[in-house]
Amino acid sequence: MTFGRFNGQVLHFADENAGQGTAIVFANSLGTDFRIWDGVVSHLGSGRRLLRHDLRGHGLSDAPPAPYTIDDHAADLEALLDARGIKAALVVGLSVGGLIAQSLAARRPDLVRALVLCDTAHRIGTADSWNARIDAVRAGGIASIADAILERWFSKGYRTTMRDDLAGYRSMLTRTPVEGYVGTCAALRDGDLTATTRTLTQATLCVVGEEDGATPPDLVRAMSALIPGAGFEIIAGAGHLPCIESPALMAARIGAFAKENLGV
Repeated sequence: MTFGRFNGQVLHFADENAGQGTAIVFANSLGTDFRIWDGVVSHLGSGRRLLRHDLRGHGLSDAPPAPYTIDDHAADLEALLDARGIKAALVVGLSVGGLIAQSLAARRPDLVRALVLCDTAHRIGTADSWNARIDAVRAGGIASIADAILERWFSKGYRTTMRDDLAGYRSMLTRTPVEGYVGTCAALRDGDLTATTRTLTQATLCVVGEEDGATPPDLVRAMSALIPGAGFEIIAGAGHLPCIESPALMAARIGAFAKENLGV
């Protein structure tokens, strides 16, 4: 395990194959930690620099008091990349991680050469929906909403056949610090990146699980339309977390995109 203080927060991160060329950087979804990328990383192979981190309020990173903003999360990642000497990276962002990636690409284009935006959008949900979730978690804990979240995260087939794994991901979700969870809900509530996402010039691929119940394909397609030249692909049979349900396919998509646009 590796830790460091970045933008005032102690973050847990893994920087694999440091010094081996262009980095692929991953940003996670709400209620998860960087282990959701394990399958993708294993399929990408050992010859690439791969950086993952637990968002503030998640995993083993600091969980300061809520609320947070997308800019807070982006500034954390910005400071981490600067400290690790990473520039011109391919940033892969999932759900709230996709908003973080979009924000970082707009504020520090020198750090972000290309983007893979997974199951995300320029704006997710409404103020009312996020406030309702914050209130529910404050009143009953994350466990009180876990069933509904897991239905959005995973396809019906996965929930039916992978019950042990589903139990594990429930634990990951419910063990997220409450301050981290509601703090990032507030970031999503207040995060409307429509204007800045229209200005992005990085090569971009947008992907979404066919059965995503959190950011459905039409929403992700609408985001892709804001970014000039962005590609759009649907991952058949996957929910909101195709990195878990279809890691080999996600790795193949990321690897092919990296080779085409970064030459790595």
